[in-house]
Amino acid sequence: MKFQLSVFALSCAVLLAATPAAQAQQGGAAARQGASATQGGRSSGASAPRRGITDIMREGPAASTLPPPVSAAAQPQGQRAAEYIVALVNSEPITNTQVQKRVERILREAGPEAQRIPREQINRQVLDQIISERAQLQLAKEQGVRVDAMAIDQAEEVVARQNQVSLSELRRRVTEAGISRDEFRNNLRDQLLLTRLRERELEGRVKVSDDEIDQFLREQRAAASSAAPDINLAQVLITVPEKATAAQLADAQKRAEDIARRARAGEDFSQLATQLSDAPDAKGTGGVLGLRAADRYPPLFVEATQSTPVGGIVGPVRSGAGFHVLKVIAKQNAASPDATVTQTQVRHILMRPDARRTPEQIVALMADFKRRIQAGTADFAALARENSQDTVSAREGGELGWSTPGLFVPEFEEAMSRLQPGQISDPVVTRFGIHLIQVEGRREAQLNPAELREAARNMLRDRKMEDAYEAWAQEVRQRAYVEMREPPAS
Repeated sequence: MKFQLSVFALSCAVLLAATPAAQAQQGGAAARQGASATQGGRSSGASAPRRGITDIMREGPAASTLPPPVSAAAQPQGQRAAEYIVALVNSEPITNTQVQKRVERILREAGPEAQRIPREQINRQVLDQIISERAQLQLAKEQGVRVDAMAIDQAEEVVARQNQVSLSELRRRVTEAGISRDEFRNNLRDQLLLTRLRERELEGRVKVSDDEIDQFLREQRAAASSAAPDINLAQVLITVPEKATAAQLADAQKRAEDIARRARAGEDFSQLATQLSDAPDAKGTGGVLGLRAADRYPPLFVEATQSTPVGGIVGPVRSGAGFHVLKVIAKQNAASPDATVTQTQVRHILMRPDARRTPEQIVALMADFKRRIQAGTADFAALARENSQDTVSAREGGELGWSTPGLFVPEFEEAMSRLQPGQISDPVVTRFGIHLIQVEGRREAQLNPAELREAARNMLRDRKMEDAYEAWAQEVRQRAYVEMREPPAS
């Protein structure tokens, strides 16, 4: 499911896939949610509305490109001068400037197709969207939903990581796109607030029957023979600077060709990626991009690897980002419910801020836990038993067992997916609290019948949740007092 473009998504759309490298890898290993587990860090079932910050990074605007900064001179004169209130939502004003800024971003982001839509129609749709968001944000405030600075910091880091740029580079692009740092962070906060409110409000609204699961599994098996396979690729990226000279281009190509030769000769591809790739996340992932539908990979990658068997090496392939050496890790039929999945064995320590400890104090404590574990002076399991507030897993030394993709909330899953076996994360903020995560192992496995049915249940819940969200959003809008204002007479 995709929510309507949110405050955050619209404000950040111009930043996503801002570089050719980001476009080449956009999509990520998009984790689905929806397991019915209730341990801290696990999703509690409402898959689609449980979208967190990483899901938003991975969908919709992630395919956009960065436009040039918009100068004041480029703004339509009438819109710059015409500042007035266009609507009130429970006495909170929405101004013409707020509407027009968002409209301009949409038009820049959407390209020529949006230019053919009457401006008045876009204005009405954007205003309606802002009214709905404002009503939901007011409800979040009434219900005491909170987002602390640490969660916003983490979200900002995720935006940078998903776009394969450093935090400082992301901030530079934010400024160039005409968005102030405060505005960017406020939009992150608003999106997190909306996500947490939706989680709370939509919990338990959707039920899936056993008969529906049976029918779904039958349909999936029937479709398995004709469906296009999902693919999992790994890459080594050698970037080419903007306005590269002929010598720089030749050097980058030579490096990529040498890497491809070594890979074909049998060298470990993950080591090559870790040591030589210019992709920012290569050290944490070994260059693996993740199993996903072919249409979620750049067409260049799909075309290049279409006839390549599993284990084959392709490239160098030239893109706007540079030269890519690709390895086909896996191909599997997406429609088959019997397909194998990558499972991760993981454990964690969960602590929640309270009257005794602030979030900052918990982060410092968990950073100390990590240092001591890595130094060999403390044991992860012992620390989990003594400190974790996930009481179920704490008794087992923090063990969460073998998990399938989508079992955990996005922030947890995103951090977990970047860890190699044996590695420990930095403190991770989710709606459950603050986690220290360790990946213990990974394996390829087929789902057992119970897991298959649970996966089917979650997919069906995803479909139903869209209707539930739309109905809920309309309820919130109808409960709000909305007063539309006419433009002042000229």
